[in-house]
Amino acid sequence: MIKLLHVEDDADIREIALMALELSGDFEVVQCETGEAALNQVQNYTPDVILLDIQMPGMDGIELARRIRETARHADTPILMLTAMSDKRYIDAAFAAGATDYVTKPFEIAELKERISVVEGMAEARQQRTKKIFAAKSAADQASQVALFEPISIYDVDNVIEYSSMENYVAQLSRSALFGSTTFAFSIREIEGFHEAMSSFEFYSLISDVAEVISDTLQGHQFLMSYAGSGTFVCITESGWRPNMNGLMDAVNLELSQTELFDNYGQRIHPRVSAGQAVRLIWKSGNSVMDALAQAHSSAEAASQAHTRAMANYWQVDQTA
Repeated sequence: MIKLLHVEDDADIREIALMALELSGDFEVVQCETGEAALNQVQNYTPDVILLDIQMPGMDGIELARRIRETARHADTPILMLTAMSDKRYIDAAFAAGATDYVTKPFEIAELKERISVVEGMAEARQQRTKKIFAAKSAADQASQVALFEPISIYDVDNVIEYSSMENYVAQLSRSALFGSTTFAFSIREIEGFHEAMSSFEFYSLISDVAEVISDTLQGHQFLMSYAGSGTFVCITESGWRPNMNGLMDAVNLELSQTELFDNYGQRIHPRVSAGQAVRLIWKSGNSVMDALAQAHSSAEAASQAHTRAMANYWQVDQTA
């Protein structure tokens, strides 16, 4: 039985959803009419999934999602947004506030149940990764348990969302909403060495710190970013901005050089990133948008690997000179 909290100001929608979900026999549904009532409810109730209407009087669904995410017990709870709005700015804001996925109104109950099932599965996988990470917090000398390629969850960094949420975001948006947007990526150089030498918690801390530096560098632009695994961060920006990737890379690396980062032994570490090519999303369908994300991802990783090879060749030449 899935425990579901449904927050919706429209009484008719609440009634339809309640009847359909409870009649299926798969859901235990608790409903609230306002954001304020929902905040009170989650103090003593732990749902498996939270279903929020974006547009509500008083506290809207975006602010409610942000407030819910601020509570430790609901950091990983899937939040599914319901919206009749197709404006990309609202959808971007919902994901930045902590939404896992969204469904547009009017919706079919079958579609809603499918999306609930998907986000619940995502939450279970995320919780397993988080347990691995924090299991190593008290044992800094143990080998990293989190695989290098795993897309680690990052908390409390502006505009950073789950990679699976990023995939949901691009899959659900219409191609017109993404017209003119740009995707690009940064990849941490020599990430294999960091991963091999660090515990899970140290590696998580490194990824979080680099994410915060990149997010700070991109402030002033509308963007969403996610960690895709293997030291790579993928971004989607607003329409009309054509980023100078070399300039962005230099800005990120300058900030990293001025940020004191340490491992669990008190030794300072010096991560740097490489940037791939920026890929514009011009009249792309859902599948080709996913291809563009993959292209940005692979471009950044290729740039990082090329830098590592160049440095290795430089030292070989220097030593034989």
